[in-house]
Amino acid sequence: MHPAVALGLAYASGSVPAAFLAGKWRGVDLRSHGSGNLGATNVLRVLGPRIGATVFALDIAKGALPVHFIAPLAGLTGDALTLLQVACGVAAVLGHARPVFLGFSKGGKGVATACGIFLALVPIQAAVSLLIFALVAGCSGYVSLASISASIALPLLVGVSFGVRSPQFSVGTLTLLFLLWNHRENITRLRAGTEFRFSRSAGWGQGTSLTLGAAVLAAAMSLLAVRAR
Repeated sequence: MHPAVALGLAYASGSVPAAFLAGKWRGVDLRSHGSGNLGATNVLRVLGPRIGATVFALDIAKGALPVHFIAPLAGLTGDALTLLQVACGVAAVLGHARPVFLGFSKGGKGVATACGIFLALVPIQAAVSLLIFALVAGCSGYVSLASISASIALPLLVGVSFGVRSPQFSVGTLTLLFLLWNHRENITRLRAGTEFRFSRSAGWGQGTSLTLGAAVLAAAMSLLAVRAR
């Protein structure tokens, strides 16, 4: 398979609008409900935890499948394969954000799809980031705060493990910048205290939740630094 074909398939994979389809299945256009975002968080908010968890898993798969299955079909090896996997991951996130199947209109913010990419590329570092996401979300009730925290943690964990010149670190940093841009309105609402908050949480403040996440990050970075020597 030519690498260009792999990139096209990766973009198509990311473009499958799982949240939109779940909403249509329940007779709801999620673009007109909740936050209006076609992501797992809005599905959870509007349609409930069962469908939200399903969409979250599907969005993760949209990122993992291109990296783990599509890119290797190009027949590349070594650094060339890694670079193509990174490129396919980026294509999948772009497809999720601007899905071709919805006429390139606004899709999701890309958090779950990016998670799938890194679970395929750097599973240990991605798992730690997921743990930080779960802790911050569970303690604070703010999914956006948890998403931002995990996005910041990931390139730091990757940098400690693979070095700041690695393609994994580069794509982690680019993903962080992309997600920060997509969450700029959430950041404004978090600062103003008007961000949507799930009631099923520990109800801790943002500062306390972030401190707990930072402690987990520091411990993980220390262990990964020792492992990388």
